[in-house]
Amino acid sequence: MQPLPGKRCCGHVAWFALLLSVLATGVKAQNNSASQPPPSRNFRVAVYIPVSVVEHMRDRAWLESSWKQISSGVHVDKVYIETYRSRVIADDALIESVKKFFTDQGVQVAGGIAYSDFDTAQFRSFCYTNPEDRAYVKHVAELTARHFNEIMLDDFFFNNTKDLSDIAAKGTQSWSGFRLKLMDEAARDLVVDPARAVNPKVKIIIKFPNWYPHFQGNGYDLAVEPKIFGGIYTGTETRDGEITDQHLQPYESYEIVRYLDNVASGRNGGGWVDTYDIRYVDRYAEQLWDTMLAKAPQMMLFEWSGMLRPAPAGNREGWAGLHPSFDYAQWFGDRTPDYAAVAGHALNEIDPLIGKLGNPAGIAVYRPLNSSGEDFLANYLGEIGIPVEMYPVFPGDAHTVVLTEAAKFDPQIVAKIKAHLMAGGNVAITSGLLHALGDKLDDICELRSSDRKITPSAYWGAYGAGGGANLGTSAPILMPKIDFMTNDAWPLIRGTANGGGAPILLMDRYGKGILYVLTIPDNFNDLYALPAGVLTALRGYLGAGLPVELDGPSQVSLFPYDNDTFVVESFRGDPVTVSVTLAGTGKRLRNLATGEEIEGKTAQAMNRRGSAGSEQTSFPITLQPHSYAGFAIEGKAGTSQ
Repeated sequence: MQPLPGKRCCGHVAWFALLLSVLATGVKAQNNSASQPPPSRNFRVAVYIPVSVVEHMRDRAWLESSWKQISSGVHVDKVYIETYRSRVIADDALIESVKKFFTDQGVQVAGGIAYSDFDTAQFRSFCYTNPEDRAYVKHVAELTARHFNEIMLDDFFFNNTKDLSDIAAKGTQSWSGFRLKLMDEAARDLVVDPARAVNPKVKIIIKFPNWYPHFQGNGYDLAVEPKIFGGIYTGTETRDGEITDQHLQPYESYEIVRYLDNVASGRNGGGWVDTYDIRYVDRYAEQLWDTMLAKAPQMMLFEWSGMLRPAPAGNREGWAGLHPSFDYAQWFGDRTPDYAAVAGHALNEIDPLIGKLGNPAGIAVYRPLNSSGEDFLANYLGEIGIPVEMYPVFPGDAHTVVLTEAAKFDPQIVAKIKAHLMAGGNVAITSGLLHALGDKLDDICELRSSDRKITPSAYWGAYGAGGGANLGTSAPILMPKIDFMTNDAWPLIRGTANGGGAPILLMDRYGKGILYVLTIPDNFNDLYALPAGVLTALRGYLGAGLPVELDGPSQVSLFPYDNDTFVVESFRGDPVTVSVTLAGTGKRLRNLATGEEIEGKTAQAMNRRGSAGSEQTSFPITLQPHSYAGFAIEGKAGTSQ
């Protein structure tokens, strides 16, 4: 048995050692009850079984005992039985034997393929300009299609080889352009068409990994491949944002599902989370919860042997003695559960809430297909309480559209900005996009993202001439300095350093709309250091029109839905109290889990010049560390009930 490759996209190099430990020592049941949990009402749960584990399932006793352990912790609706990974192919008899075991348990079965080449510390794909590799890829597709009507391609259906044959075939093309065409052709000619020739009923699903801004560099084609394959799937593994090499932010477990839902409407099969690279167990649960909050129809748990591993609480010193959403001490006492039980409890906890939520809503962010620039910035915006709904086409029907640097890949972007403003919509562009466009925006406004930097530590709100409201202070944050024409453009939020100032949020009117420019720190994580007053002001300007706004510090996210419900989730390691604000009076909040009604406080909103504005109602919400709460908005604005 050859080892599985380490996985940046859905695993860790060290996970194979853990797998060997689990397989060698046998299964030790961690749960108090052998009875199976009930199925989830609002989503399905699947477990992926890599080919090395499939090989170990020749041991019938181990297969039965491992199934007993996993199924006593989490209800399993479906398993994906991998036939190939890293030059290991399961034989036909074994595949059929494992299939039969699970169908006998009433579990649905599908196939899986991980098109990785020989295992190395750095992932190596097949060389798709090598005739032998191409024949091998096709053979695996045909073999798997003989056994399954549904096949999932794990993360490795990409290309990163630069062999002599690749260099010759690429010619003068960019690597991204070459690989996009190469993998589109490989998808059709080596995987989908050969599989369908063997089994006309087969549906092949491509799982897109978590590193979506860089897909095109390795040949993942969001513009074409969703049309070639029978469906897509979403990698929602965000793991620990500090210690891992990708530094993915927790909000991505939600945001990437929403983006890929909009890329392939109705054809995104679910989210995929693994058990690796976390420092506390709540981080695993959060990935599951945020995938479900995005309304993914299925949760894939990677992988079978990982579900058998012990899941210690980890470093939770900041919330010892508290009762967060993942209440480890209350649920498990002094014993250490396995990851199957952890997944089961996390999913059971959020299942009732998911059924009460409508369709996700948020501020429209446009990211063209196969684009890059200010990579992953949308996830940081989500982490500072700006709810994001990302689209692959310009969302012209949205009131406010946010554009990051990635929008430069649309050759018509300036025309689209102008048309949206002329029609009365608002557009918020980042300093990164302003810098990329240079003078192309001059017909709308004469702004420049200069080469100079500023390190503001004090912040002021202003609207028009004169002094501004104090929005708080921070440690110095390195930011680009935006140049603008006084009395043509106006700073709404300013940062000052040693008495000198620069806009953090700038506005310029054009036609019937407003163009905003949002200054982004050189280090995106510095967004979290902005004072709560700055963040609340940003949410108000960019989120105008949303039914609810958040008032509080960073690393608290807001998830609104179209049926007057919303969820607030804290990714902080300490308890936090925030306020949510609704326009008007006469509204109430009801906790969707407890039924408790929350009293609001009515006040007049202060408009941007500091005078009294419209009435609004604010509701305080206290969240434990790494916890969430869902609410329904009840009552009618302008009434007293």
